[in-house]
Amino acid sequence: MCDEFHRLHRTSHVTTCFDQGSGVRVLITGISGFAGSYLAEYLLGLETHPAAELWGVSQHGGEHPPTDARISFVHGDLTDPRFTAALLAQVSPDRIYHLAAQAFVPISWQDPWATLENNIRAETNLLHTAARQKLNARLLVVGSNEEYGRVTPADLPIDEDTPLRPDSPYGVSKITQDFLGLQYFLSHQLHVVRMRPFNHIGPRQSERFVAASFAKQVAEMEAGVRAKKLRVGNLDAQRDFTDVRDTVRGYVLALERGQAGEVYNLGSGKPRAIRELVEIYQHLARVPFEIEYDPERMRPSDTPVSYCDASKLKNATGWEPQIPFEQTLRDILDYWRGRVANGESRIVKRET
Repeated sequence: MCDEFHRLHRTSHVTTCFDQGSGVRVLITGISGFAGSYLAEYLLGLETHPAAELWGVSQHGGEHPPTDARISFVHGDLTDPRFTAALLAQVSPDRIYHLAAQAFVPISWQDPWATLENNIRAETNLLHTAARQKLNARLLVVGSNEEYGRVTPADLPIDEDTPLRPDSPYGVSKITQDFLGLQYFLSHQLHVVRMRPFNHIGPRQSERFVAASFAKQVAEMEAGVRAKKLRVGNLDAQRDFTDVRDTVRGYVLALERGQAGEVYNLGSGKPRAIRELVEIYQHLARVPFEIEYDPERMRPSDTPVSYCDASKLKNATGWEPQIPFEQTLRDILDYWRGRVANGESRIVKRET
């Protein structure tokens, strides 16, 4: 997988990263999550710092725990201030990528406080401990496009000055994370760079998310273990999709070249209707299938169109997406074909 990752980015290495040299210590929170696992692979493959020391932390092991011997992997709960203090004292990182969070929007409607507590308290402990220990570290805080929430046509494309109108508890939690990062930059001079990524997709993403849900269903149809009906929600919604492998490359560039205290959108800048995903999967599928609407896949609130202006990030770092959308969907489908063939897939009703 790591070789495939860098095949897709032959010309995209971050050539000015890690100016402190090969002794840079990097800590990734949520390393065994979707984006965290790809970020670890990307950092390990960078030619500019092959001797960098990489640490990762995850509370429950996650879906993609690291297996590379070059990663020091720690299990622990960042909502526990004692654990967080001990972790940062042990690692003494030069770079912190804070990706750990409850990231599935529908869960935040089912249990709002669990999402708020998890996302806000973990980051509070991380920032507060970094300030108390006077760490000389650059810290990336990952927010979300959900901070913008209920955008209007006049807001499009969404830039960093667009008003924040969150329409989910998850969106509120990410605004809080975002502004905590700003607060600790202003009050404690921590080198915090804030990101607002839009929808990122790719192989290994949970089937709870739309692109993976569709791909898994198609793979199961091809294997003959599911009726040839694709269960869908709102196909008219338009979203800004970026390959996760492009997204994590943007994170690294932002932390190295972005300005402390600033916030950056990350996205393709192109709105794509969910219907387009279905059409591409119909083209890629080895069997024909019908469309079946599932009311349980509809969200309590759903912004019709959302896409970003990522020019601020591009101007600061040179980042832009490189992996074509169709290639991303093909890779996701191939990933689920492999899982189904290995008997690792089972039919589970999910919201998308």
